[in-house]
Amino acid sequence: MPSITSARILILATHGYERSELRVPLEKLSARGAQVSIASLEKAPIKSWDDENWGDTVEVDLTLDEVSVEDFDAIVLPGGQINPDLLRKERKAVDLISAFVASGKTVAAVCHAPWLLIEAGAVKGRKATSFSSIKTDMINAGADWRDEAVVTDQGIVTSRNPGDLDAFVSKIVEEIEEGRHQRRAA
Repeated sequence: MPSITSARILILATHGYERSELRVPLEKLSARGAQVSIASLEKAPIKSWDDENWGDTVEVDLTLDEVSVEDFDAIVLPGGQINPDLLRKERKAVDLISAFVASGKTVAAVCHAPWLLIEAGAVKGRKATSFSSIKTDMINAGADWRDEAVVTDQGIVTSRNPGDLDAFVSKIVEEIEEGRHQRRAA
């Protein structure tokens, strides 16, 4: 069971990620001692969405081709509407998420990012939450949807929105420190 101080965490994002949903986990997990890397479709800075306009950018450490699930203890998927919608069309991104789910490692998705869990076949029969506007998508994919700040099922952590980020990050830490999770197929 890795301690958060030695954990290696991957954040998967592309243009249009909700600024706080990437920045808060990045900063809080790093402050706890975790080594946090950002992966995207290209090795070029990606631009955030902040309130009602484009925000700042963040540097990308790895492309999808450079990521190995074995190198990380967890994956974090920030939301926003644009980011997960772009990523769920990318087979390599969905395959990476599926590999994390199959590995039993912590998988965390906030806001609209559970769309990526739907694409990876990871919500059927599991308790989960999301931004309220995709509740029907989650239910139609077989999730036992809950209106709670953070919902965890076998190491798969989901949250609703930026207001839930403190609970989201705390649960990520807890799940990483529990170690790998035995998961039934979704």
